[in-house]
Amino acid sequence: MAERTKYILDEADLPTQWYNVIPDLPEPPPPPLHPGTREPVGPADLAPLFPQALIEQEVTTERYVDIPEEVLEVYRLWRPSPLFRARRLEKALGTPARIYYKYEGVSPVGSHKPNTAVPQAFYNAQEGVTRLTSETGAGQWGSALAFACAQFGLECEVWQVRASYDQKPYRKLMMETFGATVHPSPSELTESGRAILKQHPDSTGSLGIAISEAVEQAAQDPDTRYALGSVLNHVLLHQTIIGEEALRQFQLAGDTPDLLVGCTGGGSNFGGLAFPFLREKLAGRMDPVIRAVEPAACPSLTRGRYAYDFGDTAGLTPLLKMHTLGHDFIPDPIHAGGLRYHGMSPLISHIYELGLIEAIAIGQQECFSAGVRFARSEGIIPAPEPTHALAACIQEALRCKETGEEKVILTALCGHAHLDLPAYGAYLAGDMVDDELSDAVLAQSLATLP
Repeated sequence: MAERTKYILDEADLPTQWYNVIPDLPEPPPPPLHPGTREPVGPADLAPLFPQALIEQEVTTERYVDIPEEVLEVYRLWRPSPLFRARRLEKALGTPARIYYKYEGVSPVGSHKPNTAVPQAFYNAQEGVTRLTSETGAGQWGSALAFACAQFGLECEVWQVRASYDQKPYRKLMMETFGATVHPSPSELTESGRAILKQHPDSTGSLGIAISEAVEQAAQDPDTRYALGSVLNHVLLHQTIIGEEALRQFQLAGDTPDLLVGCTGGGSNFGGLAFPFLREKLAGRMDPVIRAVEPAACPSLTRGRYAYDFGDTAGLTPLLKMHTLGHDFIPDPIHAGGLRYHGMSPLISHIYELGLIEAIAIGQQECFSAGVRFARSEGIIPAPEPTHALAACIQEALRCKETGEEKVILTALCGHAHLDLPAYGAYLAGDMVDDELSDAVLAQSLATLP
């Protein structure tokens, strides 16, 4: 049987800077707008929600940002993360393609989310903040923020989307073990939650609703700030440590990717892997196709409108120019809870509009089939979110089998599924269905764009 090949960097090779892709783009992305004035937001508009250091990173035009030593110290608990050559999967597929995956499931919470949770907690603690609020879907982000807050002595309060709160009780327990307080969303604790429950008492929730609740709580307390796990520029900036490490590991492998594939919900996992490779592509040093993969039930890039929209359901956030399904959109309760967001990162949306990346959508049954196939060959059960990228990898590898092309494929395996096994149970029992977004529902949701 083919051996799995691992490429590991020493701690001494841990990147010490994050990469900001904006200076290398042909044109800058449109700015966020104030929801009242419709003018570009300034630092003062964001100060009630974020510490000054993160606001500066959100708007920086510097190509590289130094990673504080205090953050690197925590990163070293699990970073650098390994890059694997999936030889066993290649053999099972009978493909001439070479498949690599950057594995982020080695982090303390089993996903890529601590890459940004740790610096966000650090910068908030540095400015005297005592509590962070946030939302979470599948619970990966909430777990990461709870872990990060524990490292820097902060309180943590999380609103978890009701569908995932019910589906994934062990995520709640993980957050509570790290010291967080967790509420199902929508909740009776906020005006935003009560308004939703009044209209829809049985609401399964959405990331947009949970964001509204967390933002509302943060804005009312001068010692509390809000932390976001995806979408915004500073979040994607922090995640580029994934791609920076992967570039160095490909040098060890003596290979260069022809295709880079990542799952996309809000965009942090995808951007974290893709942006450093996009830099190399724009500089002419390599030329990979970069492909985003999203769920067919929540297809913001492939079917959403590129327009200004709120990042949350209640309309408390700035207006972001992004691919959106409408801030009122409530996705079906698919098992990939981390991908159930109505909008795509403004930066990734902008890059998509520039034609620098492509996007496809895949139904969850095909994704879980890919997850099972991967688990049985590579020995890692992937989280529901990266099964979307794996499904696209397998599609491409089977095309290579037909054509004989020896394509090099790289994907981000952004987490394991040890706490998501009920989703696999539903798939294996034949109880999983594919929820396709209807044109009528999409049109109704887009009608509410500001």
